[in-house]
Amino acid sequence: MRDVVVSSDGFLKQQVAAGSHSFVADEPVEAGGGDLGPDPYSLLLAALGACTSMTLQLYARHKGIPLEGVRVRLRHNRIHATDCSECESTEGTVSRIERHISLTGQLTDAQKQRLMEIAGRCPVNKTLTSEIVVADFLDGPAGV
Repeated sequence: MRDVVVSSDGFLKQQVAAGSHSFVADEPVEAGGGDLGPDPYSLLLAALGACTSMTLQLYARHKGIPLEGVRVRLRHNRIHATDCSECESTEGTVSRIERHISLTGQLTDAQKQRLMEIAGRCPVNKTLTSEIVVADFLDGPAGV
């Protein structure tokens, strides 16, 4: 897997390089940014949505399921743990991602159900729902 490099380009605007691809990340105007690109949570949701769609398409092709298209709509919220019936935490707030999946094609109910089960197996979903360790290292000055 290639490194992703993010460099500041002003106050909140960020230049993102991922392999041979580059794009801008930013915060919305109301958060102090210039709204020149998606905010970090939108990028996180995009990663989950893209992985979900790709995983479903690969699985369907492998199994000969007539899946024609996938649309994944995602939303991130912070909710009180006491308001979350499926959460292990009972105190404070938890992050909750809603993932709405639309499938097109001549699919049986059993195929739709199986594809919904497979959605939870996409690698990004597995990463987000497992223990995550972020190891920080201080490198030399930027540009050196």
